[in-house]
Amino acid sequence: MPLSRIQSKEDEMPYEIPVTGVVPISQMIGDDEEETRLLHGLLTRAQAFLSSFAWCVSISELYFGEGIGGIFGVFFAHIHPSRTDIDTFLWIIVGDIPSAYLVTDRCKTPSQAIRAYIEEIRKWVELARQGKTSSDVIPVNVPATPEWAEILGRRLNTLEQEILPQWLPE
Repeated sequence: MPLSRIQSKEDEMPYEIPVTGVVPISQMIGDDEEETRLLHGLLTRAQAFLSSFAWCVSISELYFGEGIGGIFGVFFAHIHPSRTDIDTFLWIIVGDIPSAYLVTDRCKTPSQAIRAYIEEIRKWVELARQGKTSSDVIPVNVPATPEWAEILGRRLNTLEQEILPQWLPE
């Protein structure tokens, strides 16, 4: 499972963005044609996920951060929100894990975003193990049951212990 990570060139960005380590989608290239195709599939999922929210009027620009085709992708979006209380820049995480968006307050790089994602989803897993949920944790699109907690917990463990250490800086 090769990683597709491309360093951005500041002068290629159409405007200043509040994060580093992302590139325009046009520069998203996998290790081979198949991985590039899979990454574009993740991109389509990220766009659909973000567009599913009523507060997202439109997506102005999407950037690629990191990902492994078919496993997960970290994207960064500049959106036009319908309300002033919605951030205009968001991280989107999609893949063989529940889709989610994160604000940029404490996540300034793709690796920080995926680590924050894991931390937030683990909170949901802990509640779901008890059959509970809370509006204080990130929403997940599966029932909050011990069975789903176990499945998602295993996926997070694989991601965190086997995949991420191979390519993310500490």
